[in-house]
Amino acid sequence: MRIALSQLTTGPEPGKNLALIREWTSRAADAGADIVVFPEASMACFGTPLAPLAEPLDGPWATAVRTVAEEAGITVVAGMFTPASGGRVANTLLATGRGVEAAYDKIHLYDAFGYAESDSVAAGSQVVTIDVDGVRLGLATCYDVRFPELFRAHADAGAAVTLLAASWGAGPGKIDQWELLVRARALDATLWVAAVDQADPAAGGDTAGGTAPTGVGHSMLVGPDGTVRHRLGAEPELKLVDVDADEVTAVRKNIPVLANRRLGERR
Repeated sequence: MRIALSQLTTGPEPGKNLALIREWTSRAADAGADIVVFPEASMACFGTPLAPLAEPLDGPWATAVRTVAEEAGITVVAGMFTPASGGRVANTLLATGRGVEAAYDKIHLYDAFGYAESDSVAAGSQVVTIDVDGVRLGLATCYDVRFPELFRAHADAGAAVTLLAASWGAGPGKIDQWELLVRARALDATLWVAAVDQADPAAGGDTAGGTAPTGVGHSMLVGPDGTVRHRLGAEPELKLVDVDADEVTAVRKNIPVLANRRLGERR
């Protein structure tokens, strides 16, 4: 399976971000990708009022992403915002194209490091997996990476890969934490993790700053043994990576942590 890690920087305007998704999806398809993964908040960057721009899954933005996926002939995974109760939104990861139609609402909200995502976002509750060309993949978003239970739930559901979309908050030590957590989750669940962050806006010349989590880059593909197979820098970049689902079986034979669990037994 060939996955395109699409580390871009999105802005506050959904229409302009959709144009980026269309362009980068076309590039990924031309390079032979089966799946292209965009970051969290691909619809609009954090720091933007979310409720006024949130749309349902049958709204024009998601419909346009479906058209992009259909025209390119690949599966597109991209972060958007859908309406939720109480004037809040859901932080939704849309997966569409190539026989796939699913949406994951972020379960663990980023109420940390002085930021309160739950002020404007309602938490999801459902574990979501998709099947692409006979391979099962779990969906996760950003702060989810600090919670190993979700990644183990993907493994228990038969996933060989987790697709992790993020808009990681900057700060001292945060890049080190990002890599540490992604590698740990891959090893916890002995599956591949394709982690796609927003590019660092400063790498593209934006020095506005602010407290909203707008990405640090450093997307990566981590193998089921916890080793980094591919790593990106801070700048916008499209990286094509290959994933061998059979490697998961081999690693789980040698490192049977899922089979050896005693506390927190499988769901």
